[in-house]
Amino acid sequence: MSSSPAGTPVLDQKTRLKSIIGGSAGNLVEWYDWYVYSAFTLYFAPIFFPSGNQTAELLSAAAVFAVGFLMRPIGAWFMGTYADRKGRKAGLTLSVTLMCLGSLLIAITPGHETIGIAAPAILVFARLLQGISVGGEYGASATYLSEMAGKNRRGFFSSFQYVTLISGQLLALAVLLVLQRVLTPEQLSSWGWRIPFLIGGFLAIAVFYIRRGLVETQSFENAKADTAEKPKSSGWALFRHYPREALMVMALTSGGTLAFYAYTTYLQKFLVNTSGFSKESATEITTAALFVFMLFQPVAGALSDKIGRKPLMVGFGVLGLLCTYPIFSTLAVTTNAFAAFALVLAGLLIVTGYTSINAVVKAELFPAHIRALGVALPYALANTVFGGTAEFVALKFKQLGHEEWFFWYVTIMIGLSLIVYIRMRDTKHTSHIQED
Repeated sequence: MSSSPAGTPVLDQKTRLKSIIGGSAGNLVEWYDWYVYSAFTLYFAPIFFPSGNQTAELLSAAAVFAVGFLMRPIGAWFMGTYADRKGRKAGLTLSVTLMCLGSLLIAITPGHETIGIAAPAILVFARLLQGISVGGEYGASATYLSEMAGKNRRGFFSSFQYVTLISGQLLALAVLLVLQRVLTPEQLSSWGWRIPFLIGGFLAIAVFYIRRGLVETQSFENAKADTAEKPKSSGWALFRHYPREALMVMALTSGGTLAFYAYTTYLQKFLVNTSGFSKESATEITTAALFVFMLFQPVAGALSDKIGRKPLMVGFGVLGLLCTYPIFSTLAVTTNAFAAFALVLAGLLIVTGYTSINAVVKAELFPAHIRALGVALPYALANTVFGGTAEFVALKFKQLGHEEWFFWYVTIMIGLSLIVYIRMRDTKHTSHIQED
């Protein structure tokens, strides 16, 4: 165990736990705010893009969603650098502030009928803020949770990043279901859609004050006290001094993030368009599977603390390589809801080998002075290229009459990531996070 600088207090377990809960709660709110946009698009699209054609309205709103997605690498670069230079706590606080502003802007902005072209312009600006926020949240929260957890519990506690990410999705869906039951469709379309954005904004304000009270990580304090000459965190410094690690993050992310989006955002549409389930049944199947998937994240994270990170990632790679095509091709002809649930859950449990520990693996690859950026930027680039395009690629192959090509595409990308998993050292044993 390396010693901390003289006079630096050692964090007790209660403080660590409080900090981890605070960081995780903020992550949940960030992802709730992010997913609420897509959950309520059907209701607010006509307010901002009144064309009289529902498809055109939805496409306009979807384009704004895509702009927010493309902002994530910029947010990762900006916020990652900020968290490395000013502290993890500062990065987390700024991130939730931007998300709060974005949500409240969407909630209070008048429609096109009232302020004309300014309405969609403000919507775009709000979504840009949210894109920057969520792009930076991943690196800041992954770094904070990994550094705060302590040497023997990093896998377990860092897994809560995906627990809260999935919880944000489920919470957005739950708010939608509640509002659909207490409001009429006319009320939802007129003003009710603003409620979830207001909820997100006020939750973000609460998280802002929670994060203001968090303690800084020992790892950052050690790096700040270190008088040795090190390059300041920047995109140039990252790819100049740590190109191998940055490229490794992109490579190990590509297959994992593609598989995650294939089994989450795309799969619901797959169950309707290909398997033939109703929209309601598809939602129930995917929601139930996501809930169980969420519960398995800390189980797998704790397992990695015992046996290492590498076995889980190799396990995901091998099973993903062998099972992706059979799972999707069987789902395509499945008409029984319970069988579909079992297949979806099987796919998600395979992906757990990546999702549960990817944050800590990336954090353990980099030294503290550039860790938040090293985690955030390469991940965001790979996530945008492979995760952000997963649904488009799948639907394009279906349009061409070769939907099975998507199954092979996911399989091949998992196989390429598997090569990286096999060749890389186990970061549990070579971690650059120095303090216990």
